[in-house]
Amino acid sequence: MKIVVIGGTGLIGSRVVEKLKEQGHDAFAAAPSTGVDTVTGEGLAEALAGTDVVVDLANSPSFEDQAAMDFFQAAGRNLTAAEVAAGVRHHVALSVVGTDRLQDSGYFRAKLAQEKLIKSSPVPYTLIHATQFFEFIRSIAGFSTQGDEVHLPPVQFQPMAAEDVASAVAEVAMAEPANDTIEIAGPDIFTLDEPVRQALAFDGDARVVIADPDAPYFGIKVSEKTLVPSANARLGSTKFDWWLAHVPPPPHR
Repeated sequence: MKIVVIGGTGLIGSRVVEKLKEQGHDAFAAAPSTGVDTVTGEGLAEALAGTDVVVDLANSPSFEDQAAMDFFQAAGRNLTAAEVAAGVRHHVALSVVGTDRLQDSGYFRAKLAQEKLIKSSPVPYTLIHATQFFEFIRSIAGFSTQGDEVHLPPVQFQPMAAEDVASAVAEVAMAEPANDTIEIAGPDIFTLDEPVRQALAFDGDARVVIADPDAPYFGIKVSEKTLVPSANARLGSTKFDWWLAHVPPPPHR
């Protein structure tokens, strides 16, 4: 099959492209750097010619409310039009577990708008809701730091490795459209403060992680179950302890 991966040069996309190629598929990484811009539509028609499946992993470059909404609306409309013209048979999109429960955030309102566009499109689809990635746990600490303390709500949290996310996305791309949403998550449930505390300890970072019921998550008030999937989620196999010991942290910039 010919499979175009929008955002195919990113953290998840590059892994998905590699996995699809390993399975013998013609996988193309579509991104501005490879001549494809979903917001302007540049290069879309050419990239999608003869394409069976589109995997949409593109993310807004800005988390500002209106900028995110503009990105997902424009990209969604352009993708739908190009897919219909090309006869694409399956649209796969990656979104976030709890998107509908995080609507105090303009970014997640934009993600929900993206999902509604996908569901209303004539192109058969599968939506994948993933939990937070291990790779962003250190960023959570950075965003939640106050002085020498990291304040986080002790709510349930079931993060997963980017490698497991990519495996799930590739598997869905090779399957028939579900015309539904599936959820994927890590193998273990923590409270949000626990893996952050573990990562900082591993790094030798002196910041103290405080389990603070009043603390927000990326500026959003969350409840006990906001960030975790339902009981029938597909679970990745990579344990956080193993990942922390084997996957080097990103270089400091």
